[in-house]
Amino acid sequence: MNTLRALALRGNSKLFIQRAYATTKKKISVETDEDLPIFQYPVSKSSDRRVYVWGLAETGALGIHLPRGKRGKKAYKNSFTLAWHPMRSSFAERFDVTQIASGYGFTVAAIKTNEQHKVFGTGINTDSQIGYHSPRIGHPLEILLSPAPIYVPYKSLESKIVGLSAGRAHTVILTDNEGAYTLGNNAYGQCGRKINPNEEYKGSMATHNIKRLGKETITDVCCGQDHTMFITESGKVYACGWGADGQTGLGTYENQGIPAPVKGDITSEKIVKVASTVDCVLALNDKGELFGWGNSEYGQVPMATKQQQVNMSYALVNFTKGLGKIKDIASGGSFCLIVNEHGDAFVWGYGLLGLGPNVQHTAKPTLIPPPLFGRNEFNPECTVEKVSCGVGHLAAITNNGDLYMWGRNRHGCLGLGHSKDQLFPLRVAIGAHVLKAVCSVDHTIALCKPFT
Repeated sequence: MNTLRALALRGNSKLFIQRAYATTKKKISVETDEDLPIFQYPVSKSSDRRVYVWGLAETGALGIHLPRGKRGKKAYKNSFTLAWHPMRSSFAERFDVTQIASGYGFTVAAIKTNEQHKVFGTGINTDSQIGYHSPRIGHPLEILLSPAPIYVPYKSLESKIVGLSAGRAHTVILTDNEGAYTLGNNAYGQCGRKINPNEEYKGSMATHNIKRLGKETITDVCCGQDHTMFITESGKVYACGWGADGQTGLGTYENQGIPAPVKGDITSEKIVKVASTVDCVLALNDKGELFGWGNSEYGQVPMATKQQQVNMSYALVNFTKGLGKIKDIASGGSFCLIVNEHGDAFVWGYGLLGLGPNVQHTAKPTLIPPPLFGRNEFNPECTVEKVSCGVGHLAAITNNGDLYMWGRNRHGCLGLGHSKDQLFPLRVAIGAHVLKAVCSVDHTIALCKPFT
């Protein structure tokens, strides 16, 4: 009897344990659903942007502060503050950056806002190219180490910045409904206004507004070294500034203060993009055809004669024959870089072209081997989408958002972690999807979107 009772009790306790476990599990489930906090990983918005900077920080162009080293060291006086790798800009974490541009030793960025200050600048300001900044009256700053707001007399605070470009010492800001605003050095007419030989640019508060050109809305702007080009809604190109090498394309070698239509083969074309960093200009029409003018000392604008300064636009259709439609263009100090519809990059001119140590000059567009940009049998869909050039270095962005750079590595402007020149494209380590890269003399800026 005792044995049977013990067995019965054991069976009941097992049943009791099962029921108790089920009740407890249900209770835990209820607490998990109703009482416990829910953890979610932060996910960025599609409109979020990040800005990475690298190269020479001494001028303030990067807008970041880096220690130079110990003053007691002998190398202190001859050293420079450099960012060898891409560094994330804290400025872009506080504002929604929409446009970026880099001049010679300075950087400008436009933000999304309905307030007065829509554009910020940092770096060299000897010619008021990033506005008037003064800690006290009569003492304007010639260098800014951190981004500061640029005052522009907008007529409406609802205006949006849709274009931004910078030259050696001038800046052009394009709005959606007020035209373009120019500021900085106008010694050659690059700001699109009358040249005054006696004008003082240090501490200047002058801002010039170009509302329309040829009774048309301005849709894009591009600054060379000391000249400026504007594209209107119908695809016409206007230019002003220094014309000694024919870079204004106006048929003369004189300086031009008031923007005038570029002459030559583009007059009957709809131009969608112009590119210039120094004094050679490339233009692209809506059919994917290439045009060029300006300095051609290294064959950037091939001519039937040995003409080195081309003062009006010429079609380069025969020059690029067999390449297909051109999708993007860039012009550097002594070389040019283009991308066709198939995502292949072609380079010509003189310098470190990305073709290895044995090729420093090529007179015709030469294909940069696609495997150097990541295209191979395991990744056959990888293509180059965008290109840009500085004075001595080049950059390409793939459809995967990877940035490749090569050329002269002045003050670490390639962002590869060393000071050696780069003879072929090498991927830059950036923890984001690169949308745009702008190259200057000795620094580079990248506008990116987060991976997640």
